[in-house]
Amino acid sequence: MDDHVKKPANPKRKCPICGKPAEHATRPFCSSRCRDVDLNRWLKGSYVIPGRDDGTDDVE
Repeated sequence: MDDHVKKPANPKRKCPICGKPAEHATRPFCSSRCRDVDLNRWLKGSYVIPGRDDGTDDVE
């Protein structure tokens, strides 16, 4: 009567770029190509958290 679902000890994570299973050597990516694609996105500024534009300055 064990209602607990057994989970694998180390589930395979998916590559955030292409969705293939991640490889240990290039974790969390599946290959060095996907790792380089992610680095390029960072360098181009594709990963941006938008700030609010309320028109006030915090500087006094």
